[in-house]
Amino acid sequence: MSKRSGKLRLREGAAGYAFMSPAIVVLGCFMLLPILYAVFLSFHKVNLLGEVSYKFSGTANFERMADDTRLWIALRNTCKYALIVVPSQTLLALVLASILNMKLKFRNFFRVAYYLPTVTSSAVLVLIFMWIYNSNGLLNYLLDLVGLPTYNWLGDPNVALTGIMVMNIWSTAPLFMVIYLAALQDIPESQYEAAEIDGAGAWKKFWRITVPQLKPVTFYVVVMGIIGTFQLFDQSYIFSAGSGGPNNATLTMVLLIYQYAFKNLDMGYASALAFLLAVVIMLITVVQRLLFREEKLN
Repeated sequence: MSKRSGKLRLREGAAGYAFMSPAIVVLGCFMLLPILYAVFLSFHKVNLLGEVSYKFSGTANFERMADDTRLWIALRNTCKYALIVVPSQTLLALVLASILNMKLKFRNFFRVAYYLPTVTSSAVLVLIFMWIYNSNGLLNYLLDLVGLPTYNWLGDPNVALTGIMVMNIWSTAPLFMVIYLAALQDIPESQYEAAEIDGAGAWKKFWRITVPQLKPVTFYVVVMGIIGTFQLFDQSYIFSAGSGGPNNATLTMVLLIYQYAFKNLDMGYASALAFLLAVVIMLITVVQRLLFREEKLN
């Protein structure tokens, strides 16, 4: 390589980094530095009252997790929530996308109508569903109308989390529906025509052509669904007024982190919990990658 070509490549590289520098600075200040600071806090006992001080505590915050019963309740609730919501919203999104991909009358109207819950504020959706689940709300009114017994949907620990699940499946599935719909339109029509010539029915075409072709998209949808469900906070917070009740039934990992950080002012332990949550999400993502056997998304 000549000196001239080496200088040219160096100049081009410097120009590229100069163009990227605003994004690098923003990502560094608002993503990388907070992550490093959270890791730093997880190994310290932090005092925020009066003079701010940091006392190195080693792995004490992580050792404390073993005896924290509320942590295991929150982790159990979050895992249960993810195991039910992610498959349900993924399947519902795929079904809706497949239906709206057909040549139906007014399909553009239905595409917009189905997508509306996604663009609605999460807080507004929670308030609407709280009104539906209320003792004097719409659900009990309909049950009473047909002669069925009413129920305390918000006050029963056995069904409180299920109410949040139903709301999230209904509000998040349309977002993934749009992603599936875009992917469905990229599948060549010739594959379906060839399958019809071979005598394949609608179900066999869906199972043998559509599902395999959507495998990379499904991987993306499931990963994003897992991340979203493990970060559940606002719905649980509004439903329980920040307590995670009734009887810790709606307590999630992020809500627990919030309580330790901003109610108990225990920033060190809250940062350790956030670090644990990040590790859990990364491990689940790696397992999903192995299951789907996709090294990269197209």
